[in-house]
Amino acid sequence: MTVILGAQALEGVLRMRDAIDLLETMSRHEAAGRTLISPRQTVPIEGGWMRLMFAADYESGYAATKAFHMVRGVGVRYVVSLYRVRDGELLAVLDGRLITDMRTGAASGLAARCLKLPSSVTVGILGSGHQSRMQLEALATVLHVTAASVYSPNAQHRHAFAAEMTRRLDVPVTAADCAEAAARGHAVVVAATNAVGTEPVLRRAWLAECRLVCAVGSTRQESVEVDAATFGDAAVVIVDSLLAAEEAGDLQRAMATGVLGLDRQVTLAQLVAQGRQGLGGGYAVFKSVGTALQDLVLAARCYELLRSGSGILSLPDLASLKRPVSAAGPARPGALG
Repeated sequence: MTVILGAQALEGVLRMRDAIDLLETMSRHEAAGRTLISPRQTVPIEGGWMRLMFAADYESGYAATKAFHMVRGVGVRYVVSLYRVRDGELLAVLDGRLITDMRTGAASGLAARCLKLPSSVTVGILGSGHQSRMQLEALATVLHVTAASVYSPNAQHRHAFAAEMTRRLDVPVTAADCAEAAARGHAVVVAATNAVGTEPVLRRAWLAECRLVCAVGSTRQESVEVDAATFGDAAVVIVDSLLAAEEAGDLQRAMATGVLGLDRQVTLAQLVAQGRQGLGGGYAVFKSVGTALQDLVLAARCYELLRSGSGILSLPDLASLKRPVSAAGPARPGALG
């Protein structure tokens, strides 16, 4: 029986703290070698692109695919398909928009939880979209955030973000007039922009007081969100996937210029397994490109909480089983596979 869970059904099911805890548990499975993450495949299509991802968590017994595509001038759609590992049954098909936003924020929250950061922090945010909202919520979940500032090139958007997040988190959030003003003077700085290009949005020169940079907006080779010096001067660079260097243009640039090697990169799973890490007065950079394993763990919990609820659509014959010849009998003459 396959459960269909749309965007409305998923609203409010998980709290941010739940999502961070789920990613921490999954990261321990990953550190123990009990997970699988496949390289993602991005295919250009007329008018946009399609991206496909797969992961399995053998410890929890789930596997998942995520497919999302962009149509220029329209936007992006996300679908997560959740499977049971032991028999391959398709358990659920879920809208992936909220899952994507929440798991990206939760990953930054988990990175912050694993670092020895000041007892109280302020946060600078570049970007005012859904990801930026989730980033600030996640950081406020694990840290004592006393204030934040935000910059977006769109003045209306940054002022709306500031007003909304002030109400939601009961933390004063102010709109800044430029990226530098939003970043300077903060212990935590988030880059969650939709900028596409080779000109960095965040620069090392603005980070004198910074202890953690969360760079989550750029996941394409052609995009450089953070300058190479920010990676080069970091005490540690945390990635949520060893495949990050193949996908993120800013990380690739830092490695190509020689300021960052693989020896200074640790995965989020390794960080979780090591316990809370000090930074020796320096700062950390968390470069997130997202993984299907993160999607999987949130999708699985939503499925567990909602599968028997009233009003949930279930289909008994979705992804029907094609049995092997030995089990189903000989195939019809001339039948095509």
